[in-house]
Amino acid sequence: MDLHLTGAQATAEERAAADAELGTTQSGSQVCRQQIADPRVTCEATANGTRHLLLPVLHAVQKRMGWISPGALNYIASRLDVAPAEVYGVASFYGMLSLEPRPAIVVHVCDDIACVIRGVDKLCAVLESTLGAAGSPCAGGRAIWQRSQCLGLCERAPAVLVASAGADPRERVLAPASAEEVQSLVQDALQQRLPHEPDALDVRKSVPQSSRSSESFPLRLLHRIAQGGAPTVEAYQRLGGYSGLRKALELGAEETLRELSDSKLLGRGGAAFPAATKWEALFRQRSRLQKERSRRHYVICNADESEPGTFKDRILMEGDPFAVLEGLTIGAFVTGARQGYIYLRGEYPLAAERMQRAIESATQNGFLGDNILGSGLHFTVEIRRGAGAYICGEETALFNSIEGYRGEPRNKPPFPTQSGLFRQPTAVNNVETLVNIPGIILEGGAAYATLGTTHSAGTRIFCLSGHVARPGIYEVAMGTTLHQLIDLAGGVAGNGKLQAVLLGGAAGTFVGPRELDHPLTFENTRAIGASLGSGVVMLFDETVDLRRILLRIASFFRHETCGQCVPCRVGVVRQEEALQRLVDKQPLGSAALEITRLREISQAMRDASICGLGQTASSALESAMRRWSLFA
Repeated sequence: MDLHLTGAQATAEERAAADAELGTTQSGSQVCRQQIADPRVTCEATANGTRHLLLPVLHAVQKRMGWISPGALNYIASRLDVAPAEVYGVASFYGMLSLEPRPAIVVHVCDDIACVIRGVDKLCAVLESTLGAAGSPCAGGRAIWQRSQCLGLCERAPAVLVASAGADPRERVLAPASAEEVQSLVQDALQQRLPHEPDALDVRKSVPQSSRSSESFPLRLLHRIAQGGAPTVEAYQRLGGYSGLRKALELGAEETLRELSDSKLLGRGGAAFPAATKWEALFRQRSRLQKERSRRHYVICNADESEPGTFKDRILMEGDPFAVLEGLTIGAFVTGARQGYIYLRGEYPLAAERMQRAIESATQNGFLGDNILGSGLHFTVEIRRGAGAYICGEETALFNSIEGYRGEPRNKPPFPTQSGLFRQPTAVNNVETLVNIPGIILEGGAAYATLGTTHSAGTRIFCLSGHVARPGIYEVAMGTTLHQLIDLAGGVAGNGKLQAVLLGGAAGTFVGPRELDHPLTFENTRAIGASLGSGVVMLFDETVDLRRILLRIASFFRHETCGQCVPCRVGVVRQEEALQRLVDKQPLGSAALEITRLREISQAMRDASICGLGQTASSALESAMRRWSLFA
């Protein structure tokens, strides 16, 4: 039966946008994108039809039109042979996609935590007086500005992203942003001369440590960025790039895996899972892979860092993209994967551009594609760009998103190493984890394990923002204290008096000034009821109303829940409502009863939510209430 949401038909321009995406082959990719007369044709690269192209084609139509109409949804459904209701369900899931008519020019103004601290409210007040109310068309109906969730530019707050749809779609990040600069970019967009993100952007500005590196804080992961970055494969090789891959090919898969195991590297995405354990699970299945031709292995770089306050992966991709590809390629060699994906946060246009150029260059120079470096290794990589859904940072939600479904987490077991992307064995690592791999293989796992502490080996990149003198990313040995890290970044800014530090991001914990001497390791932070999480270190001086910050965090989780499980779907809403009543001093019953209610909600979400979003949605709130009497 052919089901339609409406009788709406796509315009010629909408059809052209969809056809261009479905009918082209990306350089460096084995994903099936040939002209498809029958949308039911099976793609050899995925053995899963063409539904996996749903998110890319939704992006393509919105970039051309500025929004996705019912007619466009029907046409996409027809091309991919997916029910229109399901196409609508996917499109409506993502915050960056619009199913309502809107102007071609959209200005996203971040009003998340770091930008609040850095004066975004004043910026928005000026924009209201000059461009009109947020969410209302301006410039004769040709543009609109709106408040946005975190854009991942916290070290340069306040941040703005300008998107201009059309035949030549463009995106431009502006940070730090002033009202005058925003208005100037809007005028540029109206005249169809919005500049692309400048290639000359100096990523070193986001690595203040680069000019202050010492023997106490040597740079291992950021050393190329400290020298100006490695935007080309030639520059990357001059700075030591691809030496790790060459050595891995010489050692063989099993010995390479042993070096990774000896390094004791734990994942840098927040879960702190041993990196070697994931790869080993796929390595042990390689013999089955050779016998069962229908069986495939995948490796994925999770570059969807969407935690407010996190921006390290963005800077690594912008300044050292080949390091990400080298780590991913070594992973493919060990695990037997022939296809890799980089699932990249939708709000990162420059990172997407630079990673795509790196994939194309690596392919042209024999570091991706067929017979890599003459070794017989075949491996290709494709970028899949997210569309504004924090939950897609959860690995099983990420699988669903790539496959063309709503980004909702799956139940475990089975685990990804058993049944992941397209129900095949899959290893997922985040950007920072992968950038560690080449150096570990080159220098040896045992040498890497001597860095840091016994249970927290290596170095770690931290994202410092808020009231800190020199915001940016900093690389230090595990075991460095929070006090030392803050001193490295120039100390406390604002009024100079530290009130609190948010450690680990919105899903992390608040710590007070008396807790700065605890070592930054996985085991020591757990001992004080905290977490390293995604590496966020956000400082708040004494002028900040922490109650408002907690309310913004609660709003973030309410906005980002996927709604799949009841404890999270209901809990994050009730949490925000209770917190709002406390902030307004209008509790139900009394403040003590309201706080008790909040703790009961938190416990229910921790115990019964499917994934980490619901399980950690109250972590920051509870940690703040333990340390300060905010609602007495």
